[in-house]
Amino acid sequence: MSPSKSPFLPEPYTASIVGCPFSFSCKTPFSAGQRKAGVDKGPIHLVEAGLVDQLTEIGWKVKFDGHHQFEEVSAADDPQIGKLRNPRLVSRVTEAVAKAVGEHVQNGELPVTLGGDHSLAMGTISGTLSKYPDACVIWVDAHADINTPETTDSGNIHGMPVSFLLGLEGTKIPEFSWIKPLLTPDRLVYIGLRDIDDGEKKILKEHNIKAFSMHEVDKYGIGKVVELALDHVNAKRDRPIHLSFDVDAMDPTVAPSTGTPVRGGLTFREGHYICEAVQETGLLVAFDLVEVNPSLADAASVQATVAVGCSLVRAALGETLL
Repeated sequence: MSPSKSPFLPEPYTASIVGCPFSFSCKTPFSAGQRKAGVDKGPIHLVEAGLVDQLTEIGWKVKFDGHHQFEEVSAADDPQIGKLRNPRLVSRVTEAVAKAVGEHVQNGELPVTLGGDHSLAMGTISGTLSKYPDACVIWVDAHADINTPETTDSGNIHGMPVSFLLGLEGTKIPEFSWIKPLLTPDRLVYIGLRDIDDGEKKILKEHNIKAFSMHEVDKYGIGKVVELALDHVNAKRDRPIHLSFDVDAMDPTVAPSTGTPVRGGLTFREGHYICEAVQETGLLVAFDLVEVNPSLADAASVQATVAVGCSLVRAALGETLL
């Protein structure tokens, strides 16, 4: 059991866990990027489940200096900008995450970011692109998260990180000016989509962004879908890969403790195959696992979801079946 040979990471391979729980103080606490409380507890549960030791056992040197602590603010201190909820806090947190992830990649380490909601990807992917500007992104999710501040209905920023990373129209907001839109549509691919807003569908079509919904997974099988996805964003198999995995990509029967579960998702094996196939390329330079929410299910469901989360991380970093 060991990670695949990497052209980007120096040996001994080092995984740096970036734990990103964050919330803000108000009468009813909830994650800054969305409105369901508890998602900030996911990283803590994953680490407490033994993730550090698990990665050490499969051959990684692991760095973990504790979860990042972010200053809490009240809702009154962070009024909406247009429809955007908690924009200053989300910007502050994701910029801090970008710096942390950027430092790890500059040091030749593979950051494993545990969130938290998927708005964190504005930071994680920005951090990756700071060293690997030509990196491609494989986004595994039930949702496209590519709404803009103009197309969003909810104002929740966890539904918008991709639009900011691409620099789409409407994302030029001073509070987020630190984001350099280095990602291009041809270096982004989705797997597992099944709950997409009409505005997002339009954006995907207008920018010719490759997306494999659960329909394609059912039609072609996960092996073919992953091959097609890699062919699209990394045809020569020479680009660094940032894999951003939202646990709600999995079917709720597999990972029930998440904020926005959608029926008809990836099976246990399909989710793991994606991680295993990316690991086999040897090109993985960063991995996100987000949206584990221990507050939204009974104890058994939480335990099952945390176990799946740890297992996905191990698969992405090189745990083998035999």
